[in-house]
Amino acid sequence: MGEKEQKGPGGVRYYRLSEIEGQNTFKSTWIIIHNKIYDVTRFLEEHPGGEEVLKEQGGGNATESFEDIGHSTDARELASSMVIGELHPDDRDKIAKPVETLVTTVKQETSWTNWLIPAVVAAIVTLIYRTYIAESN
Repeated sequence: MGEKEQKGPGGVRYYRLSEIEGQNTFKSTWIIIHNKIYDVTRFLEEHPGGEEVLKEQGGGNATESFEDIGHSTDARELASSMVIGELHPDDRDKIAKPVETLVTTVKQETSWTNWLIPAVVAAIVTLIYRTYIAESN
């Protein structure tokens, strides 16, 4: 924390990525969620998912993990009380970004296997039906 303290609009404290990475120790754990910095050190023992989950994310971008779990409104409000600042704008492109997935329709190629399996099943059903009819007469 030897770097000059930087504040953004509204007096928001900016932290450099190197500062955040340095806070992943047995004494302190900071995480990044949506470019906000959370000091979760005092919350480690209370975290319902266990402290290991937070320690694994310590010093890095926990956005994807946080969102994947589907935290409740109460959890989000509790987390907001742990915000100590924001990631410096110059460092935001240095953290891993969640992969954005696009929902697309996959064009399925027409292949002989697409009709072969139903045709074989239909032939077997027909054969069984004819055998059954022949035995009942």
